[in-house]
Amino acid sequence: MSHILQRMSSAFSDGNPFGLYSVCSAHPLVLRAAMRQALADDSPLLIEATCNQVNQFGGYTGMRPADFRDFVTSLAQREGYAPENLIFGGDHLGPNPWSHLPAEEAMVLAEEMVAEYSRAGFAKIHLDASMACLGEENPLPDSIVAGRAARLCRAAEQNSGGSPRYYVIGTEVPIPGGATESLAELEVTSYDHAAHTLETHRKTFAEAGLTQVWPRVIALVVQPGVEFNHDSVIDYSSPKTVELQKLLRDVGGLVFEAHSTDYQKPAAFRELVHDGFAILKVGPGLTFALREVLFGLEKIEQELFASEKCSHLAELMDQEMLAHPEHWAKHYHGTASEQKTLRRYSYSDRIRYYWGLPAVQTAVNTLMRNLDSVEIPETLVSAMLPEQYHAIRERGLRATPEEIAMLAVQQALQPYAVAASAR
Repeated sequence: MSHILQRMSSAFSDGNPFGLYSVCSAHPLVLRAAMRQALADDSPLLIEATCNQVNQFGGYTGMRPADFRDFVTSLAQREGYAPENLIFGGDHLGPNPWSHLPAEEAMVLAEEMVAEYSRAGFAKIHLDASMACLGEENPLPDSIVAGRAARLCRAAEQNSGGSPRYYVIGTEVPIPGGATESLAELEVTSYDHAAHTLETHRKTFAEAGLTQVWPRVIALVVQPGVEFNHDSVIDYSSPKTVELQKLLRDVGGLVFEAHSTDYQKPAAFRELVHDGFAILKVGPGLTFALREVLFGLEKIEQELFASEKCSHLAELMDQEMLAHPEHWAKHYHGTASEQKTLRRYSYSDRIRYYWGLPAVQTAVNTLMRNLDSVEIPETLVSAMLPEQYHAIRERGLRATPEEIAMLAVQQALQPYAVAASAR
């Protein structure tokens, strides 16, 4: 299905834009829900792993690229989704995980990572060499970023097994994981800046002997003026990107990739695709929806079971986050009470790093087992999870905890699916 990436890259300049949403998550319920949505839409599904999440050392998921591919494929088979309709992508592939090292050491490791992604069949690769390494100026000059991107591209090409790889360049977005500062307004990437990035990469690729690869550079990452932080969202404004859209018409055969589109209003996704932001990245917004529904299910559990039999999921999760603060402590500030609210409810959803911990998995399993053992009253679903209640009533679904959880994730994905549907 990777050929759709090439077709998408020329569709905007041909006057028939369409899009793809990119699911950036390793949570099995999120991935299964995405597959159900793709089945309902009879569409391909783009699933991406980041450099920190999956790499040659396992990343924070413990999976290498081939492991992640096999994991996702097994879920697709379970859901009856044809594995050949999966498109695998690698996001922010570059030296970011090793930026504490000297540049050459970090780049050698980054090349190894990109090579492993390519060998594992990842067709869409975001070449991100923007991160300054030990002792380097920040931000790096475009010439340095482009030169390192060319090195990474060569590593992918040499390990592709003859299958085409499609590349995304440009990095005018926050580092993987989203913004950490307070947000009020973002400056949209200028035409001149985007054009300079594009031309610098084109020339550098040619000088590196990669001219034949350039037509498979399908997208440029720019800042369309969308972002979210812990407690705020900056909404897309189409008029602010008019000049940027002109670049796509001027160069042809290219689209933009929009990062951090989580929590945008439904109409914004359609506008983004229409304006040439054809690849819509979503990750925290899906695990945010999953967290909401699991905590809602816990409230139902508390109504139906004695305290000693309950999962105490939210309380246990907070205990684990306090015991392992490395994924949130640098991001969440304020009083102890404010930090607790952020740990549980922030848009940045750093709670997502903790669902795989054994104690948390045990609590989720207890929650699911408890609610599977009873007929959940519709009235309790209505009280605790009204959005899912209305969908269950309308579709005549059985209110099992797993179905309710995946339904919530699908509901978060549906605006993306609608926006990307035209092909």
